[in-house]
Amino acid sequence: MAKYFITLTLACISLAAAAEYPDKPVRVIVPFAPGGTTDIIARVVADQIQVPLGQPMIVENRSGAGGMLGANEIAKAPADGYTVGIATVSTTAAVPSLNPKVPYDPTTDFTSIINIAATPNVLAVHPSFPAKDFKAFLELVKANPGKYSFASSGAGGIGHLQMELFKSITQTFITHIPYRGAGPALTDAVAGQVPMIFDNLPSALPFIKDNRLLPLAVAAPNRLAILPNVPTFKELGLEPVNRMAYYGLHGPKNLPRPVVVKLHGAVKKALENPATRKRIEDTGSIIIGNTPEQFAAETKAEYAVYKRVVEQQKLKLD
Repeated sequence: MAKYFITLTLACISLAAAAEYPDKPVRVIVPFAPGGTTDIIARVVADQIQVPLGQPMIVENRSGAGGMLGANEIAKAPADGYTVGIATVSTTAAVPSLNPKVPYDPTTDFTSIINIAATPNVLAVHPSFPAKDFKAFLELVKANPGKYSFASSGAGGIGHLQMELFKSITQTFITHIPYRGAGPALTDAVAGQVPMIFDNLPSALPFIKDNRLLPLAVAAPNRLAILPNVPTFKELGLEPVNRMAYYGLHGPKNLPRPVVVKLHGAVKKALENPATRKRIEDTGSIIIGNTPEQFAAETKAEYAVYKRVVEQQKLKLD
């Protein structure tokens, strides 16, 4: 009986603390360097929700190992809501599926809060590439296994594994050339050193606009207004490849439900602000704003997809 009352008392204390949450600044960890889409979305949202929450939201960049270092810091933080962070496809699906040394389990070590936004991805080639549309592209790479290569931001990144997913479905062989980030990969793709790239649309779009890259297909729910003549992978009969890169908010496992509800509500309200929506959409992203349960299901599904890709393609870190 005494043990029961102790447990009940601790539960009441936890709920009371959650009800007063937050009563001090909250850390928001971005597992990548400043300036990228992940960082921009984190700072826009943090700035908007700190007023209704009544406490500063301090954004901290913890980059390294494809986002693994920052993600691990989120996973190992106390489950009190004072350290949360940005969840991406790379940190919760792509990198864990390829790297056996990731020190966290993406399916059990986090509490999902909300998927803030998602970014379309694009398959693009250098203008000198012999094929100028997707049909011709697929015929060419099928007829020439191993002849062509693609650039990515690094082994285990979303660009790498999404292209491997494409290869597994289309039964094509295209050589992977990993780089230390999207910037160097884009530089060589734009220069024609590597003939193609699978990249987030925001970083590739300036080169597409300047006709320095030719887009062949986009991973998005529908055709994009900014690229109306570029088909989606779903249109091309490759729906499994039609996956966007998400940017969500999550925390360590076992976050108290009242904390999750409060953070979810604050972000959801911020996403209703036209100025906030515009700032996020200006990155090339699409507003999502789903429930914690929906976001948890989404991250688990993405991890399962890329885990299968790694197994089917027999991928290993060099």
